[in-house]
Amino acid sequence: MTYIAGDGQMMAARIAGSVAGVAISLIYMLPHGRREAATRLATGLVAGLVFGPAAGLIGAEKFGLAATLSAPETVLSGSAAVSLTAWWALGALRRVAERWGR
Repeated sequence: MTYIAGDGQMMAARIAGSVAGVAISLIYMLPHGRREAATRLATGLVAGLVFGPAAGLIGAEKFGLAATLSAPETVLSGSAAVSLTAWWALGALRRVAERWGR
């Protein structure tokens, strides 16, 4: 098994992007309670940390920005996008499930 170690700057970009995505998503859809907030916060952070670098690379290549963005910028933007999307999607799915469950 190979251990993949990232340098401190890349990990900081992952964390900052994930936190930024969660913070921005508060503007779109506020949680109803503490439990929902905690669940969505954890989901956004984990998704941003895990899938952020890949999403950033895909986005940079798709928009033709791969040559102009540095690696930390790519990771930061990908982590923020994934975190925001995960937070929003989890909240939207919960509200749909509540509506259909009645």
